Amino acid sequence: QVQLVESGGGLVQTGGSLTLSCAASRSIFNFAGMAWYRQAPGKQRELVAGINRSGSANYADSVQGRFTIYRVKNTLALQMNSLKPEDTGVYYCKAVIVSERSAMDYWGTGTQVTVSS
Repeated sequence: QVQLVESGGGLVQTGGSLTLSCAASRSIFNFAGMAWYRQAPGKQRELVAGINRSGSANYADSVQGRFTIYRVKNTLALQMNSLKPEDTGVYYCKAVIVSERSAMDYWGTGTQVTVSS
C-alpha cells in the first residue's frame, strides 16, 4: 500500500507556471508506474502525464511540450508551464503497484488548479 498526498495547486494567470507535487509514503521508484490525471468540472477524469518504472514519460497531446513529469525521492512532480484556462481542474496523482498476485491503483485526493484568462 501507499498513501499519496498532492500539493502545489492554486490560482495562476494564463501563461503562468505551477509545480505540483505528490508525496508518497514510501519509495516510488519500484512502482510499475505513476501518473497525473485531471478532472475539469462536468468532464471525465483524463490522463495528463505518466511515467513508468524505467523513467519513460508520456503526455497527453494537449500538454505535450508544456508539462514535465519527473520523480524525486518519494515525490512525483509535474512542472506546468504556459498554463491555459483549459488546464483548470482538480489534479490527481495515481500510483500503480504490481505484485505477484495483483495490480493495484492508488489515488491521492487531488489538488485544485485554476488558470484565469
